[in-house]
Amino acid sequence: MRFEIPFYGHENIRSLHPKTIEITTESHLTVNGDCIVGVGASSGCNDLPEKLKMLLQNSKSSVDCTITVKDFSFKIKGRGNDKLTLTNPHDIVIRKSSFACPRTMATNCNAASDIIPRQMIKTLQDPETKGIFTVEVT
Repeated sequence: MRFEIPFYGHENIRSLHPKTIEITTESHLTVNGDCIVGVGASSGCNDLPEKLKMLLQNSKSSVDCTITVKDFSFKIKGRGNDKLTLTNPHDIVIRKSSFACPRTMATNCNAASDIIPRQMIKTLQDPETKGIFTVEVT
């Protein structure tokens, strides 16, 4: 199953966190949110389609995420997790660890925000920049 979540850039996007990547429905961002790559997202975990949630809550599922911004594309591979609740209304977080909380959408990912290409992050520091966070679960 494939699901796309539009989001926007923000001047305070830093993308320096070594363990997570996050997008949020919130419009405000401080520099402390160093894993956030997008704001004004159309969905938090709670808003994901029920069929997608069921797939994400299966530890055998493969989760492929792609962040697309203008000519840039960044791919992340992760896993579903039977401990996911997917109930946070604002945030979607993908993690390198197996930690699960209401904000977590995928675990055991192969990348975090600190390795996203810096030119892509520079583009995301413009609030007019639109991006797409694509989730594909098999």
